Amino acid sequence: MRLFFDANTLFTAAHNPKGKAALVIELGGQGHWALCTSAYAIEEARRNLEAKFPAALPGLAALVPHFDTGSESRGHPCPDNLPAKDCPIYQAAHGCRATHLLTGDIKDFGPLMNQAERTGGLIIQTVAQFLESL
Repeated sequence: MRLFFDANTLFTAAHNPKGKAALVIELGGQGHWALCTSAYAIEEARRNLEAKFPAALPGLAALVPHFDTGSESRGHPCPDNLPAKDCPIYQAAHGCRATHLLTGDIKDFGPLMNQAERTGGLIIQTVAQFLESL
C-alpha cells in the first residue's frame, strides 16, 4: 500500500501527535506501508499550522522526512464534482502512484470516498476509515 496524506491529515498529525493520523505515519515509518505527499500539501499544512497552532510547526517538520514527495500528475483528470482547489491533491496522489488518499475533507472528497471505480483506482478515505478497513 502507498498512502498519500493531504494537507488536512498532515496538519492533524502535527497538531495531535497521539492521534490516528500520527499513528498511521508511525506505522508507515516502521515499514507497514509507504507514505507520500506533495510539496503543495506540506505548504498548505504549514500555512494553516502557522496561522492556528504555530507551536505544532516543529511537529510537521519532524513528519516530513517520513514521506516521499511527488508532484501533480496533470495527465490524470479530476472527477467532475471535485472542486478545482482539490485537484492538485488528487493529481499528486495519482502522481505518487498512491493506492489511498487520506483526507479529513469530507465536504469536498466525501462523495468520492470508497469509490475507487470513480477515482481511477484511488481509494479516498478518512484516516479512521483506512484504519477500520485493515
